[in-house]
Amino acid sequence: MTSTVPALDTRSAEGSALQAVFLDMDGTLVDTEGFWWDVEVEVFARLGHTLDESWRHVVVGGPMTRSAGFLIEATGADITLPELSVLLNQGFEERIETALPLMPGATRLLAELAEHQVPTALVSASHRRIIDRVLASLGPQHFRLSVAGDEVARTKPHPDPYLRAAAGLGVDPARCAVVEDTATGVASAEAAGCHVVAVPSVAPIAPAARRTVVSSLEEVDLTFLRGLMTQMR
Repeated sequence: MTSTVPALDTRSAEGSALQAVFLDMDGTLVDTEGFWWDVEVEVFARLGHTLDESWRHVVVGGPMTRSAGFLIEATGADITLPELSVLLNQGFEERIETALPLMPGATRLLAELAEHQVPTALVSASHRRIIDRVLASLGPQHFRLSVAGDEVARTKPHPDPYLRAAAGLGVDPARCAVVEDTATGVASAEAAGCHVVAVPSVAPIAPAARRTVVSSLEEVDLTFLRGLMTQMR
């Protein structure tokens, strides 16, 4: 899609620039972190096990191999990791077919980034089959590329997903802003050298160097993201 709006000047007085924006999916753009937990609870109930609410903070935001593996070990359920992964993905897909609520500010932010032709990537620990379903609702035109958790050797909290996104767009990770909602995602982005905007969805996240914490995407726009690069100078 060709925009008639000129690309926004993202350079600071020192010559630094915001080169790209990377966005997490679950809990950041779409309000689905609760969906995953609800599906996990339902699947394990069918297996005869009750999940402890405190485990929710352990499994949120991570790759399915980690969260599913933890739940199998914690409950002692008689199911393999591949079998459980299939059940969880199926349950999640069924939920998003009927409802896919967006986080406040997500539609506006995506539209602004697209309007000003800012290279944008969707970077998620979810599997490709899930990402493609969500992209159909978010609008694939908003993203130059997407990276799924089952497409990298090591997914979040390792830096690989964000390094792949940066390489795919031909940008410097240090000149990229990442928007994440969990500690696992934040760790991944920071390990890749990106500046992070944390919008906590389930558990608190503390501010830190190269990390800005906000309460909602409503606080995030292109001017805000540009400012992160200037602050780094």
